[in-house]
Amino acid sequence: MTNDDYKKLLPTWPLDPGVYRFLDQQDRVLYVGKAKNLKNRLSSYFSNTKDMAYKTRVMVKHAHRIEMTLVDTEADALLLESTLIKRFQPPYNVMLKDGKSYTYLCIKNERFPRVFLTRRVIRDGSTYFGPYTSKFRVETILDLIKALFPLRTCNLNLSEENIAKGKFKVCLEYHIKNCQGPCEGFETEEAYNEKIEQIKNMLRGNFGPVKRHFQQLMALHAERMEFEKAQQIKEKLTAFEDYQGKSTVVSTTIRDVDVFSIASDEKNAYVNYIKVVNGAIINTWTQEMVKNLDDDEADLLAFVIPEIRERFNSIASEIIVPMEIPVADETLTVTVPKIGDKKKLLELSEKNVHFFLMQKKREEATQAGRQTSAERILRTLQSDLQMTDVPLHIECFDNSNMQGSYPVSSCVVFKNAKPSKGDYRHYNVKSVVGPNDFATMEEVVYRRYKRLLAEGQTLPQLVIIDGGKGQLGAAVKSLEALGLLGQMTVVGIAKRLEEIFFPGDSVPLYINKKSESLKLIQQARNEAHRFAITFHRNQRSKDFTKTELEDIPGIGSKTAEKLLKHFGSVRKMREASAEEVEAAIGKAAATKVAKYFEAEEAGNEVGGSTVGSVQSE
Repeated sequence: MTNDDYKKLLPTWPLDPGVYRFLDQQDRVLYVGKAKNLKNRLSSYFSNTKDMAYKTRVMVKHAHRIEMTLVDTEADALLLESTLIKRFQPPYNVMLKDGKSYTYLCIKNERFPRVFLTRRVIRDGSTYFGPYTSKFRVETILDLIKALFPLRTCNLNLSEENIAKGKFKVCLEYHIKNCQGPCEGFETEEAYNEKIEQIKNMLRGNFGPVKRHFQQLMALHAERMEFEKAQQIKEKLTAFEDYQGKSTVVSTTIRDVDVFSIASDEKNAYVNYIKVVNGAIINTWTQEMVKNLDDDEADLLAFVIPEIRERFNSIASEIIVPMEIPVADETLTVTVPKIGDKKKLLELSEKNVHFFLMQKKREEATQAGRQTSAERILRTLQSDLQMTDVPLHIECFDNSNMQGSYPVSSCVVFKNAKPSKGDYRHYNVKSVVGPNDFATMEEVVYRRYKRLLAEGQTLPQLVIIDGGKGQLGAAVKSLEALGLLGQMTVVGIAKRLEEIFFPGDSVPLYINKKSESLKLIQQARNEAHRFAITFHRNQRSKDFTKTELEDIPGIGSKTAEKLLKHFGSVRKMREASAEEVEAAIGKAAATKVAKYFEAEEAGNEVGGSTVGSVQSE
């Protein structure tokens, strides 16, 4: 898609937070980004491009399409961006490729549980809260918890037996009031666990009573004129309210699941797939299907789920769907959630599939009324040359020779206004002797279209002849002989004034020099000239090498080429010593070359004396 296409679709882009992905023509992810407002963020890529960094301009140029995944919050967008970058390793993303994960608060599964920060989720029965997008903020939360509920920080094994035997002594944390000494039995397990339950309530968001306690504490500090302490409590509480929360993008309560949702219109159905591994979304995909008249969404979903799971190599034992569906795999658990984290994942999938459906309809409407640059140029050319058909297939001919020697011709092919190099052809002229451009053009055009007719191939709508009225007339003569005149438009282009000639019309056509159609004709003419010149030079060089050196018995083209590269010319090679020739091509080949030149020189000497004696007579 072009920048103009994206600009037309801009009004349809959502204002929601989400993650966007730029993909190339091979569906390789080039860049993953997040946005609080997808429409505003994406529009920045297609406006003020001059102020954009070079790397970003290159990325946008190589992008073929954009995919979006909608989420509920900006924090979710940040988390999903991190997951997708680590999954796809896009070449234009330079951050977040190190595999780091986000921060969690862990309540360890042990007697007198510790509460600490971690980036690893270990399935050992411990309770995890998060993820948190800011380590600084979660450290503030942890400081708040420790200030309200003194907890142990040591990793001692506080079993009943060890405490009863008096194996441990209280440390500095006890003396500075950061711990209440459970290691020596100064705090009971019941009292400690009560604090842990209150901490869990806080982290789950059930901190109404605690909030009232904070308010009372702030009021008490204010009465005592301890305003700094009151402000510290307020800041910690605000930070906790703002940044504590649970994400639907990364969950510690969900492991490996596949989430599917479906939306459809009259003709097509779209199934959104979210792949969740270890609680994190690692891939999203929307599958398009063509509906039959009697297909319902449940049947379509049941049909496509095995195919999508196979495509993404999913081994999840549970799928989340919006309705009950039959599945062939009896080991697969089908869940239609009503509440909780799984319901949030399903809602996220449904949100994305409905957006995809809406976006697809708008893209189709935009493309239906859009004309590509190639179509525009070809229709302009059709109008300029007054053609009945759009010239989707154009062929251009040119000749090349050197004073009649090594005459060759070229035919280049353009399809949809672009060079089709696989269809280019070059010709060695067979029937023409001497520098005769007209006869050469007549032969080559005849050979070209006789071959196309014999093979049943399609004919071009436009044939361009590089040259004036003479070359054009020669081409027309061949087309008349083949019965093709009138089946295609034939024009000649004269280089000096870029005049366009038509058969039988002595008055040329002048196309505006800035016209895209004239530029296309010039491009085809220049390409035919380049192709002919290149072939002519190759033939001349090849023939030169053959006549000079390949006549030597036992010397092939590769050895001859090696000699020319080494010495630069045959004359210099003749002047070189036997040792130099031997060093270049080996002793055996050098001996053959030496014998040939010795015999040649001997023949020249005999011929010279004979001629001298005749003349003297």
